[in-house]
Amino acid sequence: MTTTLRIGTRDSQLAVWQATHVQQLLQEKGIAAELVHVKSEGDLNTVTPLYEMGVEGIFTKALDIALLSKSIDLAVHSMKDVPVTLAKGLKQVAVLERASYLDILVYKEDASFMDIDQSATIASCSVRRIAQWLNRYPRHQMVSLRGNVNTRLKKLQEHPWNGAIFAAAGLERINLRPANSLNLDWMLPAPAQGAILVVCRDNDQHSFHAAQSLDHRETALCTHIEREFLKTLHGGCSTPVSALALIERGELIFRGNIASHDGSHVQQIEETRSVDQTATLGQEMAAKLLSMDQAWIKRVLNKNKQ
Repeated sequence: MTTTLRIGTRDSQLAVWQATHVQQLLQEKGIAAELVHVKSEGDLNTVTPLYEMGVEGIFTKALDIALLSKSIDLAVHSMKDVPVTLAKGLKQVAVLERASYLDILVYKEDASFMDIDQSATIASCSVRRIAQWLNRYPRHQMVSLRGNVNTRLKKLQEHPWNGAIFAAAGLERINLRPANSLNLDWMLPAPAQGAILVVCRDNDQHSFHAAQSLDHRETALCTHIEREFLKTLHGGCSTPVSALALIERGELIFRGNIASHDGSHVQQIEETRSVDQTATLGQEMAAKLLSMDQAWIKRVLNKNKQ
């Protein structure tokens, strides 16, 4: 008898796209799957800034509970939203091939305000994006912007802001990226940005083996290194920590940073080494970064916990 895998998803357009993508990949391999919609606290409260909500796992907790209660067999997440330590009883099944890792700016009318000396109002609820933006544009004012990508695009049009920052992958996956947008090549992304993660119960061998073939080896390695960097710094997804690992011609290039919340200071690190010598690279880079200015970095991390 064929068992239909139940794939849990939040009900935003982007989350459903991601879960449907996993469903289609499984079906191409002859594995039956259906979607189960689950509401998360992060979706229900679109007003309070994430950093005031005890954000760790805010978008994943409901799906974790559904998995552990056996209401679903697989959960699909934007990997950057997933805590670096999974809930007890759950394990990583697969990381899909990464889409764009870039952040983008969606602007109104024109982007002339990006002249360093101009003033402007930019919307984002990410402390990482806010810190890096203020480091580059200290004259700009930042305002909080919550909600799914559709809601945020609508709010941008309704408010007198100059622009808002989004993840490119989120808008591009559901064909919502506006023409009036710019790649922020200088902004380091959140660890695992652009990647999709599939999770199951750690004792569910059937679901694990059914979906493990979706794992993309290079993306899994790069996102693991980025998340180990974040984990070693004891940071979460509401911490101004950025990381990016890329594989080019057999070498892995890693860049990471941590910024003060007001953007006044950014500590950066970069390393290139052979792919076969990267087993502990995330931890090594975090330790090296801490050694540069341990007292200041700990103050930044501790401020996020207050």
